[in-house]
Amino acid sequence: MANGFFTDTTLCIGCKACEVACKQWNQLPADGYAMTGMSYDNTAALSATTWRHVAFIEVPKSKKRLPMATPAPPPAAVPSADGGNSEGLKILNINGEASLQVGFPDIGQWLMMSDVCKHCTNAGCLQACPTGAIIRNEFGAVYVQPDICNGCGYCVPSCPFGVVALQHDDGRAFKCTLCYDRQKDGLEPACAKACPTDSITFGNLDDLKMRARQRVAELHARGETSAYLYGVDEETEVGDLNAFFLLKAEPEAYGLPKAPRLPQDRVGRGYLAGFAAAAVLSVFSALVFKSKR
Repeated sequence: MANGFFTDTTLCIGCKACEVACKQWNQLPADGYAMTGMSYDNTAALSATTWRHVAFIEVPKSKKRLPMATPAPPPAAVPSADGGNSEGLKILNINGEASLQVGFPDIGQWLMMSDVCKHCTNAGCLQACPTGAIIRNEFGAVYVQPDICNGCGYCVPSCPFGVVALQHDDGRAFKCTLCYDRQKDGLEPACAKACPTDSITFGNLDDLKMRARQRVAELHARGETSAYLYGVDEETEVGDLNAFFLLKAEPEAYGLPKAPRLPQDRVGRGYLAGFAAAAVLSVFSALVFKSKR
């Protein structure tokens, strides 16, 4: 039975409770409060000491505006529910359509997502590890055994999501363990336990996928037709993700690859291309040498 995460980004409020809980339980050092240039995000990315990362993504302000007549008619106040005029009034254009909210200007949109190791079905890090330090444990998670890792770093470029990182102190690889120690005691991971909005849900993957599909259908029924699942029913090289997401923008907006690929799957093709190039060069050199004789 494989367990995993379902992260619904539409419920994430960016509180970073999951980050704090992860660091506290796993006794990971703080990242400090240096200005990263990443809005309110002081951690910036996943690392060997940050196994959960809440991304703050600012969607640029829309440049589209509804057509307005010249001269524009005066603003028409829309009564509030209690019969009075609200501070957040709508301004109507000549067609009687709402163009903006007074007091609620078009300042763009926030996207927030709690990122984590995906524990891929076809894990590139696991395939690349030469010592057997990376295994798939009894809960279906991709787990790095710290006492076997020799710090070779082959797993780092083999992850298409940029999750695995080497610790600066001893050079070993670290990432999310899916709270292996807590699972062995029948507890859910610390991040899911701490999430106040249930944006992060932990459980059996089959149950989570069923719940996720129902959530997408619910959002579509509400008019949120941009909602979709990332990492479910995938036909990519990494297969399905054991930590999958509900998104409402393109994967690239969240820093996720649209079609993740495994670098090692292209090694064979690279060797063949190199061999073919060498063969062509050898034939060309032989012809040139023969013509000069």
